[in-house]
This record gives sequence, structure tokens and C-alpha cells, in this order.
Amino acid sequence: MGNFQVRTDLALEARESIGEAEEELRGVEVEEYYREKEDIRVTKVTVNTKNAAKTMGKPMGIYVTMEAPALVEPDDGYHREISECLAEELKGMLPGADQEQSILVVGLGNREVTADSLGPQVLDHLMITRHVVKTYGKAAYNKARMNLISSIEPGVMAKTGMETSEIVKGVVEEAKPDAVMVIDALAARSTKRLNRTIQITNTGIQPGSGVGNHRDALTQESLGVPVLAIGVPTVVDAATIVGDALEKLLSEDQEFDRMRCLGQHRAAFSELNNMYMTGKDIDAVVKRVSYTVSEGINMALELEE
Repeated sequence: MGNFQVRTDLALEARESIGEAEEELRGVEVEEYYREKEDIRVTKVTVNTKNAAKTMGKPMGIYVTMEAPALVEPDDGYHREISECLAEELKGMLPGADQEQSILVVGLGNREVTADSLGPQVLDHLMITRHVVKTYGKAAYNKARMNLISSIEPGVMAKTGMETSEIVKGVVEEAKPDAVMVIDALAARSTKRLNRTIQITNTGIQPGSGVGNHRDALTQESLGVPVLAIGVPTVVDAATIVGDALEKLLSEDQEFDRMRCLGQHRAAFSELNNMYMTGKDIDAVVKRVSYTVSEGINMALELEE
């Protein structure tokens, strides 16, 4: 699409967008496997060098993408399987997962905007234990080992007047968790991954980056503790939808003057670049997916069987 810029929060899509040229993929390792029983494709993208990070536009680290086509379907049994898969991946990425830890879970987003309410809704279903263990001890749960889970919903800057990073830093300094988990809604490049994909990364997150509203990052460097980010793409840039349709049209009709057509629509692409789209049933989807993600976290932190 010429100078048309792809906007995505998914490392898998960023890797796809730079093509398969070997020189561009140096420093990037890709592992992929398919869980046939659950119909989940898992792709692990590891960015090992600064040059690779610059090429992909993603920080160095590990990005695990779970693609589950039926994630939008109201199938409780299938969602349970996704939660179990998510728990396995989280355990593999969380430092000291086999030890008792204090974990702070941060639900990013605006609860009043449905497509951006994933983080707050995940917290609604999370099992919070820190206050109980501190007051009554682990015997309250009849367990020899119990992770201390706390959570915070920092809201958005328009309501608080503060950067999300300022709020989270203050809580981290006071609560002193061993690690932070950040949950946020993401933006995808492809409509086929909308509401059907879960990304986990150990690089932290930059709130608002998916819609071009960059805020201070939440990373291990900024918070002083390991930061895992979990996200589900709930919106797609409107320009990418038009771009995909236009590419398909041009590829099917060879008589079209591709460059002339792109030139004529450049202004329209510029206007669409600030528009984001989501599905008509996004309220039901976010409610369902938020529960699935929370169950995965609960299982990963051994809060439930």
C-alpha cells in the first residue's frame, strides 16, 4: 500500500508486515505450534537484538500470541480450554512462578467505553487475596502456599489528571509487589484477529499506543519489577479495512491503475487513520473474553484449580 502505515499492537502482525526477507528478520526467533484439541495456534516471537526491535517497532523481549478462532463464541467449555492454555503460557513467562509471590494486576482502559473496558472487566472476575492473607494468614484459604493478589484500575488521564504510570508507580512503591500484570485492550491489523487473539509479553506496555495516544510506558525499567502485559485486540484501524479491500480489488482487476487509484485515495486514508472500528456485539464479547482472561490468570497464580 505504498506509504500506508500499518498500526498494530500485535508482534505477530508486526513481524508479518516486514515480510520474509532474511536480513530484516535477523535477531527475531519465531516458534509456532498448533493445539489441535483446543483449536488454538500459539506463536512465540522473540526479539533478541536492538536492530530487530527497531525493524519491528517492538521492544526486545518475548511475545506469545494465542489465536483462537472460536474465542468470540459463547461456548463455556471452549473458553475453559483457552483459560487453561493461557495459564500455561503465563506460568512459563512469569519469573518465580513456582514460588509464593505478591502480584499487582493493573486493569487499563476506560470502563465507560466498551471496546476499551477489557482491563477493568478482567479485574471484576479476579480473585483478590492480599488483604485476606495479610489479615488472617494463608489458613483462611486452607493452603500452605498462597500468592498475594492485589489490583488497581487507574482509569484514564481525562478523569484522574494523572499519567497511568504515575498512579501505578505510587502503588508499586507502597505495596512492593514481586511482579506486575497489566491487562489492556489492543488494536489489530487484521479483522480476522479481532476479539480472537490473546497476546502475552514480558516487555510491559505503553498505554494508548494502539490508538496512537501514547502515554508513559509501564515496564520493568520504569517500575523496578518484572511486568507482564496481557492484551486482546478489540479494535482495528478503519484505514486498514479499506486498505485490505482496495488491495483485494486491485489484485483482482489488473486493468486498474494501482498507483493512480492509491494517489486519489491518499486523503481519505489520512482521515480514516484516526478512526477505529469494532464488532456490533462488542459488549457481549468483552464480557465473555474478560472472564476467560481472568480465569487464566487465576489458574496461573494457583488461585483455583
